[in-house]
Amino acid sequence: MLFAAYNQCDMPAFSKLFAPNVEFYHDQGGVTTSRAQVIANTRRYICGKVRRELVAGTLEAHPLKNYGAIATGEHRFCELATGTCEGIAKFVIVWQQRPSGWRATRVLSFGHRAGH
Repeated sequence: MLFAAYNQCDMPAFSKLFAPNVEFYHDQGGVTTSRAQVIANTRRYICGKVRRELVAGTLEAHPLKNYGAIATGEHRFCELATGTCEGIAKFVIVWQQRPSGWRATRVLSFGHRAGH
């Protein structure tokens, strides 16, 4: 759901996947400490420019007792203008399970490098 909303720039759906006080740590972009900032950054730097793909075989999810889950993996970035997929990075997402659904409370995106 996260990748689909991100890639389609479906900001209402994307927004629902983050806690209002989400902490997003990006090795190149710094720290973002609110859902509003995450949405604004995605609109500004991603929508209409980049598509993100999960690298096959890298996604792992582990339960987090009395809270939710921790997901890790690698994602590839593809430029929409050229179709080239030259960037790759790792991610960690802490998901909180709530009656209204799952939402990310902490995100780490790191190890950005060239790669296919």
